[in-house]
Amino acid sequence: MPTSTSGRSSRYRGTVSGFVLKLARQTAALTQERLAEAVGADVTTVQAWESGRRPLSALQTGDLLRLRNCLLRLGAPSSTGRHLREAIEVDVVLSLAIEHGGVGAIPDPHPLAAAVHRHSLINLLTWPFTGVTPGQLDGFVSRVPRRGPEPLWPTFCPDEQKRFFDHLLAVADRCVGPDQRLLRRQAVYLLGFGKSAAVKTWLHDEWTRTSGRKIEDGDVAELLAKRSASIALAVTGDAETLCSFVRSTSGGWAETANLNYWAYWTGELVDDQADDRFVAELDPRCWGGQRLGWHLVHRLGPETPQLTLNLDTLYSLVVSRPSLLSERPRLRRRTAAALERLGSGSELPGYSREQLAGLRYAVRLADR
Repeated sequence: MPTSTSGRSSRYRGTVSGFVLKLARQTAALTQERLAEAVGADVTTVQAWESGRRPLSALQTGDLLRLRNCLLRLGAPSSTGRHLREAIEVDVVLSLAIEHGGVGAIPDPHPLAAAVHRHSLINLLTWPFTGVTPGQLDGFVSRVPRRGPEPLWPTFCPDEQKRFFDHLLAVADRCVGPDQRLLRRQAVYLLGFGKSAAVKTWLHDEWTRTSGRKIEDGDVAELLAKRSASIALAVTGDAETLCSFVRSTSGGWAETANLNYWAYWTGELVDDQADDRFVAELDPRCWGGQRLGWHLVHRLGPETPQLTLNLDTLYSLVVSRPSLLSERPRLRRRTAAALERLGSGSELPGYSREQLAGLRYAVRLADR
């Protein structure tokens, strides 16, 4: 660990998992003293867990399970254990990136390359930078009474935020080997949440470097690399690159790969994946599509940076599963309402307008 950061690393090593623990405790209407008594610890230990000074990742597995079981027994939501596990994984990524910054060797293995990410993990990972509560924690936050000036999300100081994105830039620049593609792609995607001019410039340069290369049939690595770069640029405000990507990948194997990736991203596929090859190898008939449908419909707002990709994916999903809307009235009604709002106030490219019209027709057909 670099000496320049070792003195402060303990403060942020458990930042996100500590915040999730605090939310779980507050959701169960527990004081720190009551939780400490239940788990057989000092109240200062609970305070250190929640502040991140004593990371939950340092607990032995048995102790972590006992903490989870105590929370569940005392009234915390049943999803607490899953959220804590993901938050601990997020803290490992954040700590390593902030400790290393943009200098030094890239650790191998790198936690960003441990598995293909899902949206629930990314929501937690970007929470300190966006302030947007992860969707999976909405039920926690809504049940927690706000008391005075308590922070609403886990935070890092500006220097720590800069070190995190500097590290992502270093990873994206240096990790170009065939065996580093997952690491690089996931770093590029996360760069979209950086706000500095250097990050935006790098992403534009990356798109320029890759946009002229044709994606050969079955080249999953190239397809998802371009996908991540175009989404990252869309998040920074450049929607045209994503439009270009969507137009270039409609139809054929790329469309199926896109659906399989979304299915994994939203949890339709339960098993974790160690690399991206599954998107081209998986039979898309092995997952249903209801979870993905709800995910996409909630993300059809005109203000959504990835709107063209979301609309394109929903169109492909409905075409591939005609019964999705006819057998699910609630999803059909929500889809109709989202499409109506989108059509009345959005400037969409021509092909997206055609997809919007096709989806409206599918909703009317399913409603008969």
